[in-house]
Amino acid sequence: MTLRSVIRGTGHYLPERVVPNSWFEERLDTTDEWIRTRTGIERRHFAAEGQATSDMGLRAARAALDKAGLRPDDIDGIVLATSTPDYTFPASATMIQHGLGMTHGFAYDVQAVCAGFVFALANADALIRGGMAKRVLVIGAETFSRIMDWTDRSTCVLFGDGAGAVVLEAQQGDGSSKDRGILASDLNSDGQYRDLLYVDGGVGTTGTAGQLRMQGNLVFRHAVEKLAKTAKIALDKAGLTPADVDWLVPHQANARIITATAQKMGLPAEKVILTVADHGNTSAASIPLALSVADGQGRFREGDVIVTEAIGGGLSWGSVVLRW
Repeated sequence: MTLRSVIRGTGHYLPERVVPNSWFEERLDTTDEWIRTRTGIERRHFAAEGQATSDMGLRAARAALDKAGLRPDDIDGIVLATSTPDYTFPASATMIQHGLGMTHGFAYDVQAVCAGFVFALANADALIRGGMAKRVLVIGAETFSRIMDWTDRSTCVLFGDGAGAVVLEAQQGDGSSKDRGILASDLNSDGQYRDLLYVDGGVGTTGTAGQLRMQGNLVFRHAVEKLAKTAKIALDKAGLTPADVDWLVPHQANARIITATAQKMGLPAEKVILTVADHGNTSAASIPLALSVADGQGRFREGDVIVTEAIGGGLSWGSVVLRW
């Protein structure tokens, strides 16, 4: 028998403020058509003044617990993926823990930018398989609107705020690819590409939060190649092939990257979950947001094979293969 980490429930939260592309037309030399054509984004959500990453993460966590039919007392730990924490420390995960009324277990943050949720999911899976926890809340939450350069039309139109969460639960499997739960993961990073996507501030350098900087064309080229490769590696580890995949739930960075990656994997468009048009790029929140939206629409069936993959600053990239 093998312990598997099965998704028991999903949830998400989006701030009330919806920002259409027309908002940028009024402030920058850009157009709705330019943004849609190059990114697939039509609108995104921005956090309200005073609304922090942990506030949104808490809302998503509660929604996931409700969907799972569980209480905070049933959870052993929280792993939060974020690059926009409330404070330098303590971890924003501890604020979510407190907000849930938990005085037991553990809570900590994982930082791998847009790949953060994949890293957090793999991390929580290792905790469960290692016997350190039976149920873990895995959350992705971001307030990227706080680190935008609003004069840079190549980046500020891309990002949005939001949060998504899943409840992972230990269940017994037989160790085969027919098991429900996480079947395999693949994580990677390479610091030589740091300057392709980064924030130009930090505690140990400028003492400021800084603003996001990106070389979009180079990130695009790396993304398609690396995402298709990491997905194949994870599928190989799981003993599966692209033909076995029912759904691709990718990081929602850019519709063109998602389409090109799916084509490279040989997956048709109808097997790809797309939410980028409504949410923009919510970094570590994008995959759990997409999972929760698709789950709420009833698109997943028990036994479906799902591949999640993401790439972010670092560069950091990876994938997780799971059976619903």
